[in-house]
Amino acid sequence: MTVAEARANIEAGSNLSAIPNAVWEQILPDDQYAVLWEKKTERAFTGKWLKNEAEGTYVTAGCRLPVFSSEHKFESGTGWPSFWEVAHPENVVLKTDYSWGMKRTEVLSACGEHLGHVFKDGPAPTGLRYCLNSLALDFVPAVAKTE
Repeated sequence: MTVAEARANIEAGSNLSAIPNAVWEQILPDDQYAVLWEKKTERAFTGKWLKNEAEGTYVTAGCRLPVFSSEHKFESGTGWPSFWEVAHPENVVLKTDYSWGMKRTEVLSACGEHLGHVFKDGPAPTGLRYCLNSLALDFVPAVAKTE
């Protein structure tokens, strides 16, 4: 698959899992590729979306899948954007992660992008904290309603 074909698939939202890592490496900046496909973690308190308070939807940085809403975002004090609920569960996969000598739950997009981890120390009503890398996300502002 070429970069042009991959970009067309991303735009159409189709056949995303068929995009090979070598093509993602050409499409994404190095830091985003490292987070999304090599499961790296950005440094705490450095992410673009950490303090974003605008209304809208967070989409994955590569596949552009809608995953979280500003409605569910909260300040966790951890240094990463945190959400207490998934807005689009059809686009999120949870997987047990045994890396770093501990058992955690990894948060992935439906096309396989690493977004972060979920922990059971969040606020009501779910008690969950989806701790995500800003580099794994883009933000689409809500459209202002006209009267």
